[in-house]
Amino acid sequence: MWDRPTLLNWIANLLFSLAVVMLLYAMLFVVLHLPIFPVKQVQVEGNLDHVNHEQIQLIVSKYLKGNFYTLDLQRTRAAFEKLPWARKVSVRRQWPDTIVVQIEEHQALGRWGGVALVNRHGELFQAASDEQLPTFYGPGDAIKEVAQGYASFAQMLVDTPLQIQQLSLSSRRAWEIKTVDGRQMMLGREAAKQRLQQFVSAYRQQASIAESDWRYADLRYPNGFALRMPRSGA
Repeated sequence: MWDRPTLLNWIANLLFSLAVVMLLYAMLFVVLHLPIFPVKQVQVEGNLDHVNHEQIQLIVSKYLKGNFYTLDLQRTRAAFEKLPWARKVSVRRQWPDTIVVQIEEHQALGRWGGVALVNRHGELFQAASDEQLPTFYGPGDAIKEVAQGYASFAQMLVDTPLQIQQLSLSSRRAWEIKTVDGRQMMLGREAAKQRLQQFVSAYRQQASIAESDWRYADLRYPNGFALRMPRSGA
């Protein structure tokens, strides 16, 4: 090999090029880690009703380590995602010294029993809330189904005094509504939305229904419904 000058020159040039690349990388690494590119501002965006300034400051002081270039964006995003009301978080750099954090909060729709809150996407999340919310019950795989059912039923009842306090879906997929004023409506399994819509139409059109003190409505009949009144003297 030593008598082949062309090969030796090629190897020498290769080693020199590698040395230059390594030197440039080392210089770039050192420059980027110098304290001359500090993060001067963390800009938090989003319609925030529950994430507060103190929570943001705690995360900034505890998790935002490094300068503008070396800050770990994934680690920063994961830190903000730990906030109870944070549903989605995105983090990006904004030249020359700002980190922009976009937070989408959960919007509470109801309570899943006494376990957790349910958002408008039919997702469970753990957070504290003193808001008056309806309570949902159902199989563990039906959270989204119950949330969607509530949205539909509540819209049908919006112009009536029949506001939902509790919505239940049985393991057989039968719906039951309990209202704020203590009434109960059995919707059954099939065509629950149509049954409720028919009942609401009758409720609005017939004063005898709206003005009566019925306690229980069975909507599972193919051509109507049955009302149960309180016992005499109750």
